[in-house]
Order: sequence, then C-alpha cells, then structure tokens
Amino acid sequence: MGGPRGVTAARPLFGCIEAGGTKFVLGIARDPDTILRTARIATTSPQETIAAALDFFTAAQGEWGDFDALGIASFGPVDLDRTSPGWGRIVDTPKPGWSGTDLVGPFARALACPVGFDTDVNGAILAESLWGAAVGANIAVYVTVGTGIGGGALVEERPVHGSRHPEMGHILPRRHPDDRDFAGICPFHGDCLEGLASGPAIAARWGASLSELDADHPAHDIVAHYLAQLVVAQQAVLSPRRIVLGGGVLGTPGLIDRVRIEAARLANGYFGTPDYATLITSPGLDDRAGLLGALALAQRARR
Repeated sequence: MGGPRGVTAARPLFGCIEAGGTKFVLGIARDPDTILRTARIATTSPQETIAAALDFFTAAQGEWGDFDALGIASFGPVDLDRTSPGWGRIVDTPKPGWSGTDLVGPFARALACPVGFDTDVNGAILAESLWGAAVGANIAVYVTVGTGIGGGALVEERPVHGSRHPEMGHILPRRHPDDRDFAGICPFHGDCLEGLASGPAIAARWGASLSELDADHPAHDIVAHYLAQLVVAQQAVLSPRRIVLGGGVLGTPGLIDRVRIEAARLANGYFGTPDYATLITSPGLDDRAGLLGALALAQRARR
C-alpha cells in the first residue's frame, strides 16, 4: 500500500480505467506490479457511470494524494484525433445513450491531471508489448473476439491511429464453403468478420457458444477459417512479429491451434516460413491487459 498524502517517495500515482460496454474496471496503480486498489462498476448511463468512477478516484486522492496522470482504454468507436473538437468522446456506438459522450473531460477537470485516451484494444496491445506476450515485437497486433471483434496495432511503440482507429472486426472475409447461407449479424455489413465469427454470430448460427459445441462440430473449423483470414490480412498489411488473440471465443479449447494451422495453409508460404505458434499467441496478461493498457496510457500521458 502507498504512504500518506504528500510523501514524495510514493510517487507517481496513476488512475486507470478500462471502459467496457458492460462494466468499467477502475484501478489505482504505481506501476504494473503495484496495483493499490481496483473496483468494477456496471456500465449504465454515462452520467451514473462516470459519477461512480469519479467517486472512486476522488476517494483515492484523499488517501494517496493527487494523480500524476489518468489512462482510459475505452470501448468504441472513439475520437482519437487530438486536433478534433470531439477528441476524448465516444462517437456513434450501438451502446444505448453513449454516442457523443465526453469520456475524458469530466476526469480531466475533476482530477486536474493529464489523461491518456485510446481504444481498449490499442491499450491492450500497448500493455502486451511492455509486459506481456508481445515484448520485443516492434510491430504487434491485439485482437479480441467476444461480443464483438476489435483489434489494435502497435508500430514501433506507437498505437496506429489515422482518420479513425483500426476496425479489424469489419474486414470482409471470403465465405467458408460450408457457411454460405448465414447472412451475418453486423447491422452495417452483414457478413463482415464480426458478423460471422463473434460470440453472438456463433450463437445465432448454431444456438450455443463455440465452447459448448462438440469438438468435432464444423463450427470450430469455420470460425478458425475466418479468424485465420484476419491473420493473413495482418501479415499482408502490417507484417507483424506478434498477433495476440484474446477474448471469450478464444477461450475455446483448441481454437488458437486451428487458427494457426489454417493461417499457415491460407498464406501458402508467401510470407516466408514464420513459426505460426510464435506469431499467433494468447495474451500474456490474461484479463489484466485492459487495465494495464490504461496504466500504460497514463504513463505516456505523464511524459
């Protein structure tokens, strides 16, 4: 635990927010090995959720002193353009009531400290590159496959931003020959990757989660086929040294091995002969990647 307020040896102090569509995970940290306190709050309305998070951080200020910085790794889409008047906001999102929410402003004003802000998946790959499965990889990708499919990329220690942040779940894959009739569930694209291989897409097609289906069910090969296409697309576009696959769907026994085998088959030797067991890996930080991603964003904001 940290010392009393005003003891300089206890600095720095960081606030961390993993902002999810279902829950916010909050943390107070010195560094990745010194997490002083965590809490989880339900994602309800923006007003209620932000107010509850602010109560947590202001109470922490009374105990440990002022924050050096805060990091927010958020569900999206979000505005990451610092030249934009909408920077720090959640933009059009299917989460009811959250479109247009200013996520950074209330914390910056109340805590009077710098705020680092990025997507949850960009935060996750930043954390994995510092402390997890992507250490030493100058180009790395993190993909989460669960309720949705999202991905973040890091190139030479910098998260990829552009006119927007990456939306890897919305690439348009080739259809598996045994999966021609399912229309897909994405309200924008139908059979994009998220529309075909996310948790809800699997449940809509086969009536159960992937892990609940028999090991010889064709769903396993079909989902692996779609995720392998994302891997090959990443090889073609970014040439990453590590692709970290996380999220609830990837908890299905044997799935990551199927993805490795299928990616090697689809690549057909074109990208050399990478060791797909090394290229494609599970998260090294497990379920801490999001919160530690927020910590990494806070550390960068303090510089």
